[in-house]
Amino acid sequence: MTQQDYMSGFGNEFSSEDPRCPGSLPEGQNNPQVSPYGLYAEQLSGSAFTCPRPANKRSWLYRILPSVKHKPFTSVPCGDLTENWNEVEPDPNQLRWLPFTIPKATEKKVDFVAGLHTVCGAGDAKSRNGIGVHVYTCNTSMVDRCFNNSDGDFLIVPQQGEILITTEFGKMMVEPNEICVIQQGMCFSVDVFGETRGYILEVYGAHFELPDLGPIGANGLANPRDFLCPVAWYEDRKVPTGYTVINKYQGKLFACQQDFSPFNVVAWHGNYTPYKYNLKNFMVINCVAFDHADPSIFTVLTAKSTRPGVAIADFVIFPPRWGVADHTFRPPYYHRNCMSEFMGLIKGHYEAKEEGFQPGGASLHSIMTPHGPDVDCFEKNSTAELKPERVAEGTMAFMFESSFSMAVTKWGLHTCQKLDKNYYQCWEPLRSHFNPNWKPGKQ
Repeated sequence: MTQQDYMSGFGNEFSSEDPRCPGSLPEGQNNPQVSPYGLYAEQLSGSAFTCPRPANKRSWLYRILPSVKHKPFTSVPCGDLTENWNEVEPDPNQLRWLPFTIPKATEKKVDFVAGLHTVCGAGDAKSRNGIGVHVYTCNTSMVDRCFNNSDGDFLIVPQQGEILITTEFGKMMVEPNEICVIQQGMCFSVDVFGETRGYILEVYGAHFELPDLGPIGANGLANPRDFLCPVAWYEDRKVPTGYTVINKYQGKLFACQQDFSPFNVVAWHGNYTPYKYNLKNFMVINCVAFDHADPSIFTVLTAKSTRPGVAIADFVIFPPRWGVADHTFRPPYYHRNCMSEFMGLIKGHYEAKEEGFQPGGASLHSIMTPHGPDVDCFEKNSTAELKPERVAEGTMAFMFESSFSMAVTKWGLHTCQKLDKNYYQCWEPLRSHFNPNWKPGKQ
């Protein structure tokens, strides 16, 4: 797919119609008595009708058949997707996972939905307040079935293998080092092209937005023009054998049948859309004098809570950049945090732990759990020559940071069998450098 297959901007008022049906968008109104081409008009609301205009999210879809035409939903097995945060006892330890296993297609075919596994989370979809952190590991495309999340938004981070996402708004090809957001209520299907793995941040009750820039000014970090949303594309396809719509609702999965493809939207307009973003476009802000700045300067997207400055979840990246700080221990500092920090690695080596933290793996440092550089990182960077250097070249690590105290699932602690029980040992060799006879040098 080329740049021409997308429209650029973040939260814009977009409009798009499939070129096969010119004039399919009604002129001057949203729901005429008879829509062009005999289409049905359907509104998808991502916010309450009376939200202030800057926060009001909705789109109008003009489709061959409305989404209400389906058989009743019935409960289906959830697999390893869960919102049960009390499966196992809490664990405040530093946790690290080796790369999550991708099933072999020769052994078992697993699509995106079947390959969803919840690692940790908190809160409640019913009260519309909380988050879930999932991984997906799959090897086959979704065929005649789609997924719809009634609970919240999915921020998807591919790590291995590109994914082609077909949505009601059009198609997006999303590769490793790109992300995409599928907002609440949007139907989508995922095609894969081999063994595929990635991470998902799910938020209930809020949508992702760009962080405020404050004194940074009008430009910087993730610029709005670099976000892309798809252009209208439809298929008028009957499925006599049954098309399955899978709905995540109140933390459970339900399925219904219909005899046509849901990707039958010929035209649409609005500001509530799926979108994608290439992480290489992030304009990095960094310290140019001394000290290690807080990681909030690397925030790509945030889902705000009702408390000013406190996020339900932030999506933060650690991209390639220059390190030039003088008189400074340049890697991340030792830290205890009132926020939970879940980290993943798309590619390369994370600067604070070059060994052990691998692409396709993860770590979780829970609220107030100490963490920081391992012994090799500390010793090396305490004596390194402080010359300008490239940091994280060829690397992309990320963090889902949340104000929620996240619980780890049974799958995350036990079933996946990827928990690195020796993680704590990377700090064991740290030794005291305290010298009571140290004297201040001349300034």
